[in-house]
This record gives sequence, C-alpha cells and structure tokens, in this order.
Amino acid sequence: MSLETTPLFHLKTVLQSSRRSTPSIPGPSLVHHRLIPFHLQVSVSQSFRAKKTIKPKETKIPAVLERGTAVTEKQSDPPVRIVTIVGAGSISPLKRAPWEEVMLHTAKRLKWVDEGYEMLVFTDDSYQSKDQTEILLKALSCADILLIVAVTDQESVKWIETESKIVPNIVCFDSSPNLVNKLGGSYVQNENSGTLFAKAFGISLSKKASDSMDVEQTVSEAWKRHNSDDIRFCLLVIINAYIRPVPILKNLRSKGFSTLNCMVKNCGPQILNCLLDPDCRKALQCLNKCSPVDQKNNCLELDAKIPEKPFVLPMAKFRGEDLSHETAEDLFVGWLGSLDWSWRVVAGQNPAYDQFPCQYQLFYRGKAKDSFWYEPVFQVKTLEGKVVWRRRKYRVKRGKIPGTFYFSVLDNGVVSNECWTIVDVPDDFSWGLFHYNGAARVAGQAYTGAVLVSPDGAYPDEKESKRLASALEKCGIKEWELFTVDNCSCQDPPLGLPEGSSLHSAIDVKDQKWNST
Repeated sequence: MSLETTPLFHLKTVLQSSRRSTPSIPGPSLVHHRLIPFHLQVSVSQSFRAKKTIKPKETKIPAVLERGTAVTEKQSDPPVRIVTIVGAGSISPLKRAPWEEVMLHTAKRLKWVDEGYEMLVFTDDSYQSKDQTEILLKALSCADILLIVAVTDQESVKWIETESKIVPNIVCFDSSPNLVNKLGGSYVQNENSGTLFAKAFGISLSKKASDSMDVEQTVSEAWKRHNSDDIRFCLLVIINAYIRPVPILKNLRSKGFSTLNCMVKNCGPQILNCLLDPDCRKALQCLNKCSPVDQKNNCLELDAKIPEKPFVLPMAKFRGEDLSHETAEDLFVGWLGSLDWSWRVVAGQNPAYDQFPCQYQLFYRGKAKDSFWYEPVFQVKTLEGKVVWRRRKYRVKRGKIPGTFYFSVLDNGVVSNECWTIVDVPDDFSWGLFHYNGAARVAGQAYTGAVLVSPDGAYPDEKESKRLASALEKCGIKEWELFTVDNCSCQDPPLGLPEGSSLHSAIDVKDQKWNST
C-alpha cells in the first residue's frame, strides 16, 4: 500500500525455497499508530493575481505519509516551475471541492517542501481572456511541468495542444483522450482513453528501466487515492524522476548489498524464523511493498527531522486568561474524569493515522513530579477483517510556549518525536483542534497532521463552523482535507489509568450534557 520507487529487496526469489502456504497475516503487531506500518519562481508570479496567484474509498494508507512534508529544503537550485490547468468549474473527489481550489492549496503545500517549487494555477478558459492568455503563455514558456486536470472542452484541448509543445513534462488526469502525456521531453502515446495516467505511462515505460516502471506505478496509485497528500506526492515523484532530485524522497531507495548484509548481521535468526513461519512470511511479502526502512538497526543510515513547516501558533487565551502551561495540560486532559476518556477523535488531516477506527485519547498527569502522559487507544483492522484494540504510551514534555508540547514514543523499536500544538479549544470544551509535526529519525519518516476532537466523537455544531475553519486555516488545512474517523462500533475500549495518576490542576470540566456519552 506504499508508493516507494525501489523495494528494499525482492522476496520472490528468497521465499521460493520455503514456500508452503499463504494463510492470514498477523497484522496488528506490525502497525504503528502514527506512522505508516514500517513504514513533497516563475517570473510572472508577482503579476499573476488576475485569475489566482499562488502566494496555496475505502481509506488506504498512503506512502506520502508525510514523507512529503519533511523539513523545507534550502533553495540552492533553480526553481522548479509548474503550471496547472484545470477544467473551469470542475469538481474534485475531495469532498466535492473545486479542482481549482485543490490545486491552489497544493501549490501552497509544495512550498513547505521547497521554496523553489513554484506552481501557477489556471482554468482552461483562461485563453479566452487576452490578459490571462499573455500570462499563461509566459508561464508555459518556462514551465518544467504542465499538469492538466479535468480538461474536456475541445476548444481548450486544441489550445493546450498547440501552446504546450515546449513543455518537457506534461501529465494529464481525468481529461480529454486527445491530450497526450510527455515525460523527459518524449511524448507518451495512449491508444485507449488518455485519462488514466497509468495506462499512458505503461506503453512508453515498458521499454525503460525498472525505476521508471516504479515511477509509473507510484504516480498512478497515488493519484487514484484522491487526497491532497498524494496529489502533491505525484508532483514530487515527477520532479525527482525528470527534473532534479527531491531530497525528501531519498529514503525511498535501498542501498544495495550492504543493506541486506546489515540486516542479516543484526537480525539473521529472526529473518530465518520469519521465513519459515507461514504467517510471518506472508506479512513479510506484504511489507515488501512498503517503504524500505528498518525500524531498529538503521541499516539504510536514514535520518529524518521534524518538519519546520507549517509553523502553527497555539491559542493564546482560554476563558479570557492568558494560556498557562498548567491550563494547556488541562485542555489535553479534557473530559477525563467526567468521562472515561479525555477526547475522542472526530477527524484528522493525516490519512495514515485517521484510518484507524474508534480513537480515544487519554491525557493524564503521572505519579512522578511534573510527568505527563498521552495514551491513544484505537482499533486496528487486520487484512483478514479481524478487529483488535491497541494502545500506545507517549511521554509528554512542555514546550517553551504554553500550548506547545514535545511527545515521544518507543514503538516496535523505533522512537518517534513529535511537536504538538493546541490550536483551539472553546470555553465549553465542545471540541478541540490539535496539530502535530513529527519524525521517526531512523525510519527516515517525517510527517505532519492535525486531529479534530470532541467529547463524543461527533462533529462540532454548525454554529462552530467559522471558528473551526479559522483554526484549520492556522494549520494550513482545508476542511475538505479531513478524513472522518469511523466511530460506529467501539464496544469495550481498553481504557483506565495507571495507579497514582491525576487529572486537572487549574480548571474543572463539568457539563452534564456529556456525562452519559
């Protein structure tokens, strides 16, 4: 379920001598709560505001998982210029958000990766305006990538075909079959529909190296997931393959025999035992499709830093008073005491996290002085459909600014460090929005996200919509990016606190409305 360009090593030949059967995968023990299991200037930009200026299924676990939101790279190379043309009035599958809005937001999020990524967004009727035509033609004349989305109007198609010949990389999604993809300066002929990038890629790239085939699969699968992370990831993969290396994608590649040698040296008996066990072997086959990053010995010599962008400020006041560290901790503790949990997760921006059903949050003060803990309780669905409960334990330390915190967790041999921010909590504790930037250093993974919480797991009342939208905007998140958590079947969660724990210290949370939730 991952979008990697090069697998660590192929298990096909390794497993043939010990192949027995393929029973069910023992999935739950392999799932990390936050991370994927084992597991992105043109000269006319200042003048481009007449139209829009960039100055922004079942749920599957995407590989982008915010490998695409690693620390912003320093701009030392020439800018990468991207022009996007979307069908005027076209609607995306992302909660029916207009494609124009989706791509403008994608342009903003590309800047979190590298300030040198410059993307301008036009609608396909721009050529009908003299001023817009001049701007669009100037942008196309120096574009590295032309991305075409949902363009079906035949007059627009003809204009684009005529005026885009100079662009070295053209990729089309959900558009007219007359629009042809181009990669590395070579057209990719499509004898079928022209709307599916995977098909168009497949004809041309079958003659190229396996890396190019991996690019085809990566981009195709990412686009089909229809979320903002993977849309951006598509562009990063194309940049990496045909323009210049994208540093945050370097962790997708193995490093040859030395990698395998390190694995055998550190985990030889465990590897052998796994290969001889049918269940473990099937799990290994599944994981071979995921990111080639090891959890403990760091055979790939990986390193990931907590993303610097987006930088999100915490709320400054609560109930009319300046937010203190004690009050901020109490906001995390939330409803615990009145209820058996602090908060329930309603939705979140990170699909790899939010695909877990029935998420309960437990925040509490520990027995030791100044200790504070976070324990998420959540369900995991195995590949065979079995549902099991899982619980993790994070150590929480105060940040310098009240409302900011540092989280750390050891899970399956890998340490994850995260910076959390309390973005907003209303006076009545009816909902909350928490943002996080994190990294698992030796797994080479960096990620960002946010969680919308409430006492009962239900969406906030409509009267809160403006305040919620404002809080999301502080995080650089659109509401159509949120993935709703499945809170339908949450019987008997393993809640409860360690002996000696304590709860609020500065404020009380009392509202009979929620006591029977």
